[in-house]
Order: sequence, then C-alpha cells, then structure tokens
Amino acid sequence: MANTKSAIKAARKTERFTTRNQTVKTRLKTLHKKFEAAAKSGDAAAAKAAAIAYTSAMDKATKSGVVHKNAAARAKSHAAKYAQAK
Repeated sequence: MANTKSAIKAARKTERFTTRNQTVKTRLKTLHKKFEAAAKSGDAAAAKAAAIAYTSAMDKATKSGVVHKNAAARAKSHAAKYAQAK
C-alpha cells in the first residue's frame, strides 16, 4: 500500500490509465479483426473502410500514449499493404 500522499495519487492515476489503456487496446484488437475479416472476404471497399477506421484508431491511441509511434506506424503500414493488395 502506498504510504506517501504522492504515492497514493500515483496509484490512483495508474488505475485510471490502466482502465483507459485496456479499453483502447480492446477497441484496436476489434478493429484489427474486422479489418482482417474484410481483407479476407475480398471486398475491396469494405477492406479500405476497415483499414481507414483501424488507422484512425491507431493514430488516436498513439496520440494518447497507449501505443508506441513505431508500433502504430508498423501496424498502419501492414493495414495499407493489405488494403491495397485487395
């Protein structure tokens, strides 16, 4: 258990950030699954729309510090590659 006032505040912040991070990561995983399903289905328009949604969510997660910028760039590149191939 935290003893000092600053440690108590830090523990509260950690709880808050953990909840936010978990929510954002879950959303990213869901969007990624939707993108992969659209890409495998062969529907180019659906794959492109799913890629755009996934890329946008990844940018927002990067901006808030949930995902590292290089990891986001890699994921976005991968999504663009598969969206263009279909």
